[in-house]
Amino acid sequence: MRFQIFISLLRKSKFLTFEKGSNLIKIGAREPHLFFIRKGLVRCFFVDEKGDEITFQLFPENRIVSNFHTIMFNKPSKFEYQTLERTKVYTIDFKTYQAFILKNPKLLEANREFLFKRNFEKVYNRIESFVLLAPEERYIKYCKDYPGIVNRAPDRYIASVLGITPVSLSRIRKRIVSKK
Repeated sequence: MRFQIFISLLRKSKFLTFEKGSNLIKIGAREPHLFFIRKGLVRCFFVDEKGDEITFQLFPENRIVSNFHTIMFNKPSKFEYQTLERTKVYTIDFKTYQAFILKNPKLLEANREFLFKRNFEKVYNRIESFVLLAPEERYIKYCKDYPGIVNRAPDRYIASVLGITPVSLSRIRKRIVSKK
């Protein structure tokens, strides 16, 4: 039964390929879409008042990317989502997704768990790591939680996600290597 429902949902989705450097969602966008990353890497960032890009998060395979500002608060996206590699995604308009979920009541709780609870938990864990962990501990945890990303994304993006400078990231890596 679940497999049939999943297949039905996939039929409503589009399979798209984005080249490296493509935008999935632009700052200010109001169209609520869900993107399930099948292959590739997506960077979520914003531009600060000085014009600097601040990377907030990196999304590898099997993650969902969406404009949650629009979905949850009916506001334009504060972030831009850009591919760092050639990226293949399944995408569906959120209204289509929501209508599908409402027609399948068994999926309502799974939807809350899958889409909202997990995202809230990730945001909470990120805040918690900034409060409770030293930069080196954040790096080690990030490597554990997202294996391989540090080899796929530029150091400046990894450093930004961790809230440190690229120079600090380099020093942390040297300390870790010297401990081994």
